[in-house]
Amino acid sequence: MRKIKEVLRLKWANQLSHRQIAMQCGISRPTVSEYIRRAEESKLSWPLPESLNERQLENRLFPPPPQPQNRDRKGPNWHDVCQQLKSKNVTLFLLWQEYRSIHPQGYQYSWFCDHYKNWLGKRDVVMRQNHKAGEKLFVDYAGHTMPVVDRLTGEIRQAQIFVGVMGASNYTYADATWTQSLPDWIGSHQRCFAFLGGVPDIVVPDNLRAGVSKAHRYDPDINPTYQDMAVHYGVAVIPARVRRPKDKAKAELGVQVVERWILAALRHHTFFSLAELNQRLSQLITTLNARAFKKLPGSRQSQFDAIDHPALSALPAQPYSYAEWKKVRVHIDYHVEIEGHYYSVPYTLVKKQLDARFTQHTVECFHQGQRVASHVRSYRRGGHSTVTAHMPESHRQYGDWSPQRLVNWARQTGPGTAEIITRILAARQHPQQGFRSCLGIMRLEKSYTKQRLEAACQRALTLGSYRYKSIESILEHGLDQQALAPQQELELPQDHDNVRGSSYYH
Repeated sequence: MRKIKEVLRLKWANQLSHRQIAMQCGISRPTVSEYIRRAEESKLSWPLPESLNERQLENRLFPPPPQPQNRDRKGPNWHDVCQQLKSKNVTLFLLWQEYRSIHPQGYQYSWFCDHYKNWLGKRDVVMRQNHKAGEKLFVDYAGHTMPVVDRLTGEIRQAQIFVGVMGASNYTYADATWTQSLPDWIGSHQRCFAFLGGVPDIVVPDNLRAGVSKAHRYDPDINPTYQDMAVHYGVAVIPARVRRPKDKAKAELGVQVVERWILAALRHHTFFSLAELNQRLSQLITTLNARAFKKLPGSRQSQFDAIDHPALSALPAQPYSYAEWKKVRVHIDYHVEIEGHYYSVPYTLVKKQLDARFTQHTVECFHQGQRVASHVRSYRRGGHSTVTAHMPESHRQYGDWSPQRLVNWARQTGPGTAEIITRILAARQHPQQGFRSCLGIMRLEKSYTKQRLEAACQRALTLGSYRYKSIESILEHGLDQQALAPQQELELPQDHDNVRGSSYYH
Protein backbone atom coordinates (compact mmCIF):
# COMPACT_ATOMS: atom_id res chain seq x y z
CA MET A 1 0.00 0.00 0.00
CA ARG A 2 2.91 2.40 0.59
CA LYS A 3 3.93 1.99 -3.05
CA ILE A 4 0.37 2.62 -4.25
CA LYS A 5 0.21 5.80 -2.15
CA GLU A 6 3.51 6.89 -3.71
CA VAL A 7 2.06 6.29 -7.20
CA LEU A 8 -0.98 8.44 -6.41
CA ARG A 9 1.21 11.19 -4.90
CA LEU A 10 3.51 11.34 -7.92
CA LYS A 11 0.54 11.36 -10.31
CA TRP A 12 -1.81 13.83 -8.61
CA ALA A 13 0.61 15.98 -6.63
CA ASN A 14 3.69 16.00 -8.93
CA GLN A 15 1.87 15.55 -12.26
CA LEU A 16 4.40 12.97 -13.51
CA SER A 17 3.79 10.71 -16.49
CA HIS A 18 3.00 7.04 -16.04
CA ARG A 19 6.38 6.07 -17.42
CA GLN A 20 8.23 8.32 -14.98
CA ILE A 21 6.19 7.00 -12.07
CA ALA A 22 6.95 3.43 -13.13
CA MET A 23 10.69 4.13 -13.13
CA GLN A 24 10.48 5.87 -9.76
CA CYS A 25 8.49 3.16 -8.01
CA GLY A 26 10.09 0.16 -9.69
CA ILE A 27 6.89 -1.18 -11.26
CA SER A 28 5.61 -1.53 -14.80
CA ARG A 29 3.81 1.25 -16.63
CA PRO A 30 0.58 -0.81 -17.05
CA THR A 31 0.59 -1.39 -13.31
CA VAL A 32 0.79 2.37 -12.73
CA SER A 33 -2.13 2.88 -15.10
CA GLU A 34 -4.09 0.17 -13.33
CA TYR A 35 -3.51 1.71 -9.89
CA ILE A 36 -4.59 5.15 -11.08
CA ARG A 37 -7.63 3.75 -12.91
CA ARG A 38 -8.77 1.89 -9.81
CA ALA A 39 -8.24 5.00 -7.67
CA GLU A 40 -10.30 7.16 -10.05
CA GLU A 41 -13.08 4.58 -10.15
CA SER A 42 -13.05 4.54 -6.33
CA LYS A 43 -13.57 8.35 -6.30
CA LEU A 44 -10.28 8.95 -4.49
CA SER A 45 -8.33 12.20 -4.60
CA TRP A 46 -5.04 13.51 -3.23
CA PRO A 47 -4.36 13.90 -0.39
CA LEU A 48 -6.05 10.71 0.76
CA PRO A 49 -8.47 11.01 3.70
CA GLU A 50 -6.69 10.61 7.03
CA SER A 51 -9.39 8.24 8.22
CA LEU A 52 -8.62 5.83 5.36
CA ASN A 53 -6.19 3.20 6.63
CA GLU A 54 -4.19 0.80 4.47
CA ARG A 55 -6.64 -2.09 4.82
CA GLN A 56 -9.60 0.07 3.79
CA LEU A 57 -7.61 1.45 0.85
CA GLU A 58 -6.78 -2.07 -0.30
CA ASN A 59 -10.44 -3.13 -0.11
CA ARG A 60 -11.52 -0.13 -2.17
CA LEU A 61 -8.86 -0.55 -4.84
CA PHE A 62 -8.90 -4.33 -5.03
CA PRO A 63 -12.38 -5.75 -4.43
CA PRO A 64 -12.81 -9.52 -4.93
CA PRO A 65 -12.25 -10.11 -8.65
CA PRO A 66 -14.86 -11.85 -10.78
CA GLN A 67 -14.28 -15.39 -11.89
CA PRO A 68 -11.91 -15.35 -14.88
CA GLN A 69 -13.21 -16.65 -18.19
CA ASN A 70 -11.16 -19.19 -20.07
CA ARG A 71 -10.08 -17.96 -23.47
CA ASP A 72 -8.44 -19.86 -26.24
CA ARG A 73 -5.77 -17.34 -27.18
CA LYS A 74 -3.33 -17.95 -29.98
CA GLY A 75 -0.24 -15.86 -30.56
CA PRO A 76 0.80 -14.56 -33.98
CA ASN A 77 3.63 -15.84 -36.11
CA TRP A 78 6.34 -13.29 -35.35
CA HIS A 79 8.42 -14.24 -38.36
CA ASP A 80 5.52 -13.35 -40.67
CA VAL A 81 4.99 -10.11 -38.76
CA CYS A 82 8.64 -9.18 -39.24
CA GLN A 83 8.50 -9.89 -42.97
CA GLN A 84 5.29 -7.92 -43.49
CA LEU A 85 6.68 -4.90 -41.68
CA LYS A 86 9.27 -4.58 -44.42
CA SER A 87 6.49 -3.68 -46.82
CA LYS A 88 5.75 -0.02 -47.43
CA ASN A 89 3.22 1.69 -45.10
CA VAL A 90 2.69 -1.47 -43.01
CA THR A 91 2.60 -0.79 -39.26
CA LEU A 92 2.36 -2.89 -36.12
CA PHE A 93 -1.09 -1.47 -35.43
CA LEU A 94 -2.33 -2.60 -38.85
CA LEU A 95 -0.91 -6.09 -38.32
CA TRP A 96 -2.47 -6.22 -34.85
CA GLN A 97 -5.88 -5.31 -36.30
CA GLU A 98 -5.57 -8.12 -38.83
CA TYR A 99 -4.53 -10.49 -36.07
CA ARG A 100 -7.58 -9.54 -33.95
CA SER A 101 -9.89 -9.99 -36.94
CA ILE A 102 -8.74 -13.61 -37.17
CA HIS A 103 -8.55 -14.12 -33.36
CA PRO A 104 -11.21 -11.91 -31.70
CA GLN A 105 -10.24 -13.23 -28.27
CA GLY A 106 -6.56 -12.61 -28.93
CA TYR A 107 -4.13 -10.39 -27.08
CA GLN A 108 -4.28 -6.61 -26.77
CA TYR A 109 -2.12 -4.18 -28.71
CA SER A 110 0.35 -3.47 -25.88
CA TRP A 111 1.03 -7.19 -25.43
CA PHE A 112 1.41 -7.54 -29.21
CA CYS A 113 4.02 -4.76 -29.39
CA ASP A 114 6.00 -5.82 -26.31
CA HIS A 115 6.30 -9.44 -27.38
CA TYR A 116 7.26 -8.53 -30.90
CA LYS A 117 10.07 -6.28 -29.61
CA ASN A 118 11.28 -9.05 -27.31
CA TRP A 119 11.25 -11.51 -30.21
CA LEU A 120 13.08 -9.13 -32.48
CA GLY A 121 15.71 -8.37 -29.86
CA LYS A 122 15.62 -4.72 -30.70
CA ARG A 123 18.47 -2.74 -29.15
CA ASP A 124 18.17 0.66 -27.55
CA VAL A 125 19.12 3.51 -29.83
CA VAL A 126 20.68 6.80 -28.86
CA MET A 127 18.05 9.48 -28.43
CA ARG A 128 18.56 13.18 -27.90
CA GLN A 129 16.85 14.16 -24.66
CA ASN A 130 14.64 17.21 -24.58
CA HIS A 131 14.52 18.63 -21.07
CA LYS A 132 11.50 20.56 -19.82
CA ALA A 133 11.86 23.67 -17.69
CA GLY A 134 12.46 22.87 -14.03
CA GLU A 135 11.89 19.17 -14.58
CA LYS A 136 15.16 17.32 -13.91
CA LEU A 137 18.20 17.78 -11.70
CA PHE A 138 21.08 15.42 -12.51
CA VAL A 139 23.41 14.64 -9.58
CA ASP A 140 26.67 12.72 -9.30
CA TYR A 141 30.10 12.77 -7.67
CA ALA A 142 33.20 13.85 -9.56
CA GLY A 143 35.82 11.21 -10.22
CA HIS A 144 38.55 13.53 -8.92
CA THR A 145 38.93 14.52 -5.28
CA MET A 146 40.47 17.57 -3.60
CA PRO A 147 43.18 17.25 -0.91
CA VAL A 148 42.63 19.06 2.39
CA VAL A 149 45.55 19.40 4.83
CA ASP A 150 45.17 19.31 8.62
CA ARG A 151 47.09 22.30 10.03
CA LEU A 152 48.01 20.51 13.25
CA THR A 153 49.03 17.04 12.08
CA GLY A 154 49.78 17.62 8.40
CA GLU A 155 47.44 14.74 7.50
CA ILE A 156 46.00 14.96 3.99
CA ARG A 157 42.36 13.94 3.49
CA GLN A 158 40.63 13.66 0.15
CA ALA A 159 37.33 15.57 -0.12
CA GLN A 160 34.57 14.28 -2.42
CA ILE A 161 33.00 16.73 -4.91
CA PHE A 162 29.21 16.61 -5.36
CA VAL A 163 27.87 18.03 -8.64
CA GLY A 164 24.29 18.91 -9.58
CA VAL A 165 23.17 20.12 -13.03
CA MET A 166 19.73 21.36 -14.14
CA GLY A 167 18.56 19.71 -17.36
CA ALA A 168 17.18 22.66 -19.32
CA SER A 169 19.67 25.40 -18.44
CA ASN A 170 22.85 23.46 -17.45
CA TYR A 171 22.89 25.54 -14.26
CA THR A 172 25.59 23.91 -12.11
CA TYR A 173 26.13 23.42 -8.38
CA ALA A 174 29.07 21.83 -6.56
CA ASP A 175 30.17 21.35 -2.97
CA ALA A 176 32.73 19.28 -1.06
CA THR A 177 32.10 16.64 1.60
CA TRP A 178 34.39 14.21 3.37
CA THR A 179 32.61 11.08 2.15
CA GLN A 180 29.96 9.80 -0.24
CA SER A 181 28.03 8.28 2.67
CA LEU A 182 24.30 8.73 3.20
CA PRO A 183 24.46 11.76 5.58
CA ASP A 184 26.79 13.67 3.22
CA TRP A 185 24.68 12.63 0.20
CA ILE A 186 21.48 13.95 1.80
CA GLY A 187 23.20 17.11 3.03
CA SER A 188 24.51 17.92 -0.45
CA HIS A 189 20.98 17.60 -1.86
CA GLN A 190 19.62 19.98 0.77
CA ARG A 191 22.29 22.57 0.02
CA CYS A 192 21.75 22.12 -3.71
CA PHE A 193 17.99 22.78 -3.39
CA ALA A 194 18.74 25.87 -1.30
CA PHE A 195 21.22 27.04 -3.95
CA LEU A 196 18.58 26.62 -6.67
CA GLY A 197 15.97 28.40 -4.58
CA GLY A 198 13.41 25.71 -5.34
CA VAL A 199 12.81 22.04 -6.03
CA PRO A 200 12.71 20.31 -9.45
CA ASP A 201 10.20 17.62 -10.34
CA ILE A 202 12.74 14.81 -10.73
CA VAL A 203 16.21 14.04 -9.41
CA VAL A 204 18.31 11.65 -11.52
CA PRO A 205 21.17 10.11 -9.50
CA ASP A 206 23.66 7.40 -10.30
CA ASN A 207 23.33 3.98 -8.66
CA LEU A 208 25.64 4.71 -5.73
CA ARG A 209 24.92 2.98 -2.41
CA ALA A 210 23.72 6.13 -0.65
CA GLY A 211 21.01 6.68 -3.26
CA VAL A 212 20.08 3.17 -4.37
CA SER A 213 19.95 0.29 -1.90
CA LYS A 214 19.98 -2.36 -4.63
CA ALA A 215 20.98 -1.39 -8.14
CA HIS A 216 19.01 -3.02 -10.95
CA ARG A 217 18.63 -2.16 -14.60
CA TYR A 218 14.84 -2.32 -14.50
CA ASP A 219 13.82 -2.28 -10.84
CA PRO A 220 16.23 -0.39 -8.52
CA ASP A 221 15.42 -0.08 -4.82
CA ILE A 222 15.69 3.52 -3.58
CA ASN A 223 17.40 3.98 -0.21
CA PRO A 224 14.59 4.53 2.38
CA THR A 225 16.23 7.67 3.78
CA TYR A 226 16.70 9.07 0.29
CA GLN A 227 13.06 8.29 -0.48
CA ASP A 228 12.00 9.94 2.78
CA MET A 229 13.86 13.10 1.75
CA ALA A 230 12.19 12.98 -1.69
CA VAL A 231 8.75 12.83 -0.10
CA HIS A 232 9.61 15.77 2.18
CA TYR A 233 10.64 17.93 -0.80
CA GLY A 234 7.93 16.56 -3.10
CA VAL A 235 10.43 15.36 -5.68
CA ALA A 236 10.62 12.07 -7.60
CA VAL A 237 13.86 10.04 -7.69
CA ILE A 238 14.49 8.17 -10.96
CA PRO A 239 17.99 6.59 -11.00
CA ALA A 240 19.84 6.23 -14.26
CA ARG A 241 19.97 2.70 -15.64
CA VAL A 242 22.98 0.61 -14.69
CA ARG A 243 25.84 1.06 -17.18
CA ARG A 244 23.83 3.64 -19.14
CA PRO A 245 25.75 6.92 -18.68
CA LYS A 246 23.73 8.56 -21.47
CA ASP A 247 20.72 8.50 -19.15
CA LYS A 248 22.53 11.17 -17.10
CA ALA A 249 24.58 12.83 -19.81
CA LYS A 250 23.99 16.23 -18.19
CA ALA A 251 25.63 15.03 -14.97
CA GLU A 252 28.54 13.47 -16.87
CA LEU A 253 29.10 16.73 -18.75
CA GLY A 254 28.64 18.80 -15.59
CA VAL A 255 31.24 16.70 -13.77
CA GLN A 256 33.62 17.13 -16.68
CA VAL A 257 33.14 20.92 -16.67
CA VAL A 258 33.70 21.10 -12.89
CA GLU A 259 36.83 18.96 -13.11
CA ARG A 260 38.33 20.96 -16.00
CA TRP A 261 37.30 24.51 -15.13
CA ILE A 262 37.30 24.41 -11.32
CA LEU A 263 39.25 21.49 -9.83
CA ALA A 264 42.06 21.84 -12.35
CA ALA A 265 42.29 25.56 -11.57
CA LEU A 266 42.67 24.74 -7.86
CA ARG A 267 45.40 22.14 -8.30
CA HIS A 268 48.13 24.45 -6.95
CA HIS A 269 46.06 25.78 -4.05
CA THR A 270 46.37 24.27 -0.57
CA PHE A 271 43.24 24.08 1.55
CA PHE A 272 43.34 23.61 5.30
CA SER A 273 39.63 23.04 5.99
CA LEU A 274 36.52 21.79 4.25
CA ALA A 275 34.81 25.16 4.83
CA GLU A 276 37.67 26.96 3.06
CA LEU A 277 37.37 24.60 0.09
CA ASN A 278 33.59 25.06 -0.13
CA GLN A 279 33.94 28.83 0.02
CA ARG A 280 36.31 28.77 -2.94
CA LEU A 281 34.09 26.32 -4.84
CA SER A 282 31.12 28.64 -4.33
CA GLN A 283 33.03 31.56 -5.85
CA LEU A 284 34.14 29.56 -8.88
CA ILE A 285 30.68 28.04 -9.43
CA THR A 286 29.23 31.55 -9.53
CA THR A 287 31.83 32.53 -12.13
CA LEU A 288 31.14 29.36 -14.14
CA ASN A 289 27.38 29.95 -14.23
CA ALA A 290 27.90 33.58 -15.28
CA ARG A 291 30.32 32.69 -18.12
CA ALA A 292 28.74 33.26 -21.55
CA PHE A 293 28.07 30.29 -23.82
CA LYS A 294 30.26 30.04 -26.92
CA LYS A 295 27.61 28.90 -29.39
CA LEU A 296 24.39 29.92 -27.63
CA PRO A 297 23.14 33.28 -26.40
CA GLY A 298 23.32 34.02 -22.69
CA SER A 299 24.87 31.96 -19.89
CA ARG A 300 23.90 29.23 -17.45
CA GLN A 301 22.74 31.88 -15.00
CA SER A 302 20.58 33.75 -17.52
CA GLN A 303 19.09 30.52 -18.88
CA PHE A 304 18.33 29.34 -15.35
CA ASP A 305 16.66 32.63 -14.41
CA ALA A 306 14.56 32.59 -17.58
CA ILE A 307 13.70 28.89 -17.91
CA ASP A 308 14.31 26.67 -14.88
CA HIS A 309 13.84 28.91 -11.85
CA PRO A 310 10.25 30.02 -12.61
CA ALA A 311 9.23 26.35 -13.03
CA LEU A 312 10.74 25.10 -9.76
CA SER A 313 8.49 24.16 -6.87
CA ALA A 314 8.80 26.13 -3.65
CA LEU A 315 11.06 24.87 -0.88
CA PRO A 316 9.19 23.36 2.11
CA ALA A 317 8.69 25.58 5.14
CA GLN A 318 10.83 23.30 7.33
CA PRO A 319 14.16 21.78 6.23
CA TYR A 320 14.41 18.02 6.04
CA SER A 321 15.37 16.33 9.29
CA TYR A 322 17.87 13.58 8.50
CA ALA A 323 16.57 10.17 9.44
CA GLU A 324 17.64 6.61 8.74
CA TRP A 325 15.35 3.62 8.22
CA LYS A 326 15.88 0.05 9.33
CA LYS A 327 13.77 -3.10 9.32
CA VAL A 328 13.65 -4.62 12.81
CA ARG A 329 12.14 -7.76 14.31
CA VAL A 330 10.28 -7.56 17.65
CA HIS A 331 11.82 -9.94 20.20
CA ILE A 332 9.80 -11.87 22.80
CA ASP A 333 10.63 -9.11 25.29
CA TYR A 334 8.70 -6.72 22.95
CA HIS A 335 11.82 -4.64 22.33
CA VAL A 336 13.62 -3.85 19.07
CA GLU A 337 17.32 -3.21 18.76
CA ILE A 338 18.67 -0.05 17.10
CA GLU A 339 22.43 0.54 17.19
CA GLY A 340 22.91 -1.41 20.41
CA HIS A 341 20.01 0.10 22.38
CA TYR A 342 16.61 -1.57 22.92
CA TYR A 343 13.28 0.22 22.55
CA SER A 344 9.88 -1.15 23.53
CA VAL A 345 6.87 -1.53 21.24
CA PRO A 346 3.36 -2.85 22.02
CA TYR A 347 3.64 -6.48 23.12
CA THR A 348 1.02 -7.53 20.56
CA LEU A 349 3.68 -7.06 17.86
CA VAL A 350 6.00 -9.76 19.19
CA LYS A 351 7.82 -11.55 16.31
CA LYS A 352 6.50 -9.01 13.78
CA GLN A 353 8.75 -7.04 11.44
CA LEU A 354 8.59 -3.26 11.81
CA ASP A 355 10.06 -0.25 10.01
CA ALA A 356 12.18 1.86 12.37
CA ARG A 357 12.90 5.51 11.59
CA PHE A 358 15.53 7.15 13.79
CA THR A 359 16.88 10.67 13.78
CA GLN A 360 19.50 12.28 15.99
CA HIS A 361 16.95 12.74 18.78
CA THR A 362 13.99 10.39 18.19
CA VAL A 363 13.18 6.78 17.32
CA GLU A 364 9.87 5.83 15.69
CA CYS A 365 8.54 2.37 14.85
CA PHE A 366 5.92 1.73 12.15
CA HIS A 367 3.78 -1.31 11.42
CA GLN A 368 1.96 -1.38 8.10
CA GLY A 369 2.42 2.36 7.73
CA GLN A 370 1.06 3.19 11.23
CA ARG A 371 3.32 4.55 13.96
CA VAL A 372 3.17 2.20 16.96
CA ALA A 373 5.96 3.54 19.18
CA SER A 374 8.04 6.68 19.69
CA HIS A 375 11.06 7.16 21.98
CA VAL A 376 13.72 9.71 22.77
CA ARG A 377 16.87 8.31 21.24
CA SER A 378 19.47 6.90 23.61
CA TYR A 379 23.08 6.15 22.72
CA ARG A 380 23.72 3.88 25.74
CA ARG A 381 24.63 0.50 24.27
CA GLY A 382 22.94 -2.41 25.97
CA GLY A 383 20.39 -0.13 27.65
CA HIS A 384 16.60 -0.33 27.46
CA SER A 385 13.94 2.31 26.87
CA THR A 386 10.65 0.82 28.02
CA VAL A 387 7.18 2.37 28.02
CA THR A 388 4.91 0.87 30.65
CA ALA A 389 1.92 1.02 28.29
CA HIS A 390 3.71 -1.39 25.96
CA MET A 391 3.89 -4.11 28.62
CA PRO A 392 1.17 -6.82 28.82
CA GLU A 393 -0.89 -7.40 31.92
CA SER A 394 0.39 -10.95 32.03
CA HIS A 395 3.76 -11.90 30.61
CA ARG A 396 2.48 -15.42 29.95
CA GLN A 397 1.10 -14.34 26.57
CA TYR A 398 2.96 -15.27 23.38
CA GLY A 399 4.44 -18.52 24.66
CA ASP A 400 4.00 -17.79 28.38
CA TRP A 401 7.40 -16.11 28.65
CA SER A 402 7.81 -14.87 32.22
CA PRO A 403 10.66 -14.52 34.74
CA GLN A 404 9.45 -17.56 36.70
CA ARG A 405 9.38 -19.70 33.57
CA LEU A 406 12.96 -18.79 32.76
CA VAL A 407 14.07 -19.64 36.30
CA ASN A 408 12.24 -22.99 36.19
CA TRP A 409 13.80 -23.74 32.83
CA ALA A 410 17.26 -22.91 34.22
CA ARG A 411 16.73 -25.28 37.20
CA GLN A 412 16.64 -28.17 34.72
CA THR A 413 20.28 -27.39 34.02
CA GLY A 414 21.33 -26.86 37.61
CA PRO A 415 21.11 -24.60 40.67
CA GLY A 416 24.04 -22.48 39.53
CA THR A 417 22.35 -21.69 36.23
CA ALA A 418 19.07 -20.89 38.02
CA GLU A 419 20.94 -18.54 40.37
CA ILE A 420 22.57 -16.72 37.45
CA ILE A 421 19.18 -16.25 35.73
CA THR A 422 17.59 -15.03 38.97
CA ARG A 423 20.30 -12.43 39.55
CA ILE A 424 20.14 -11.15 35.95
CA LEU A 425 16.37 -10.64 36.17
CA ALA A 426 16.61 -9.00 39.61
CA ALA A 427 19.20 -6.50 38.38
CA ARG A 428 16.84 -4.96 35.79
CA GLN A 429 14.16 -2.37 36.37
CA HIS A 430 11.82 -4.52 34.29
CA PRO A 431 12.63 -8.25 34.34
CA GLN A 432 11.66 -8.46 30.67
CA GLN A 433 14.75 -6.40 29.84
CA GLY A 434 16.87 -9.37 30.90
CA PHE A 435 15.08 -11.94 28.73
CA ARG A 436 17.61 -11.67 25.89
CA SER A 437 20.61 -12.34 28.16
CA CYS A 438 18.82 -15.22 29.88
CA LEU A 439 17.83 -16.88 26.61
CA GLY A 440 21.37 -16.44 25.31
CA ILE A 441 22.79 -18.21 28.38
CA MET A 442 20.26 -21.05 28.13
CA ARG A 443 21.04 -21.57 24.44
CA LEU A 444 24.71 -22.15 25.25
CA GLU A 445 23.79 -25.69 26.20
CA LYS A 446 23.11 -26.40 22.50
CA SER A 447 26.75 -25.68 21.64
CA TYR A 448 28.10 -27.25 24.82
CA THR A 449 26.35 -29.52 27.36
CA LYS A 450 24.16 -28.95 30.39
CA GLN A 451 26.97 -30.15 32.63
CA ARG A 452 29.46 -27.70 31.18
CA LEU A 453 26.95 -24.82 31.29
CA GLU A 454 26.22 -25.54 34.97
CA ALA A 455 29.95 -25.68 35.74
CA ALA A 456 30.50 -22.37 33.92
CA CYS A 457 27.66 -20.74 35.89
CA GLN A 458 29.10 -22.01 39.17
CA ARG A 459 32.47 -20.51 38.25
CA ALA A 460 30.82 -17.21 37.26
CA LEU A 461 29.02 -17.09 40.63
CA THR A 462 32.33 -17.57 42.41
CA LEU A 463 33.91 -14.78 40.38
CA GLY A 464 30.86 -12.51 40.82
CA SER A 465 30.32 -12.07 37.08
CA TYR A 466 26.75 -12.63 35.82
CA ARG A 467 27.00 -11.48 32.22
CA TYR A 468 26.38 -13.62 29.16
CA LYS A 469 29.78 -12.75 27.68
CA SER A 470 31.58 -13.90 30.83
CA ILE A 471 29.89 -17.31 30.79
CA GLU A 472 30.47 -17.67 27.06
CA SER A 473 34.18 -16.85 27.53
CA ILE A 474 34.48 -19.46 30.30
CA LEU A 475 33.05 -22.11 27.99
CA GLU A 476 35.10 -21.07 24.95
CA HIS A 477 38.37 -21.30 26.87
CA GLY A 478 37.42 -24.49 28.73
CA LEU A 479 37.78 -22.83 32.12
CA ASP A 480 34.68 -24.65 33.35
CA GLN A 481 36.70 -27.89 33.20
CA GLN A 482 39.46 -26.49 35.37
CA ALA A 483 39.40 -26.20 39.14
CA LEU A 484 39.25 -22.68 40.49
CA ALA A 485 42.48 -22.18 42.41
CA PRO A 486 41.82 -20.99 45.99
CA GLN A 487 43.40 -17.67 46.86
CA GLN A 488 46.12 -18.04 49.47
CA GLU A 489 47.37 -15.37 51.84
CA LEU A 490 50.94 -14.36 51.22
CA GLU A 491 53.25 -15.00 54.14
CA LEU A 492 55.71 -12.22 54.90
CA PRO A 493 59.34 -13.33 55.13
CA GLN A 494 60.82 -13.13 58.62
CA ASP A 495 64.38 -12.56 57.51
CA HIS A 496 64.79 -9.83 54.91
CA ASP A 497 66.95 -6.71 54.54
CA ASN A 498 63.86 -4.50 54.46
CA VAL A 499 62.30 -6.11 57.55
CA ARG A 500 63.45 -4.15 60.61
CA GLY A 501 61.91 -6.24 63.34
CA SER A 502 60.26 -5.16 66.61
CA SER A 503 63.57 -4.37 68.27
CA TYR A 504 64.10 -1.44 65.89
CA TYR A 505 61.45 0.61 67.68
CA HIS A 506 62.90 0.15 71.21
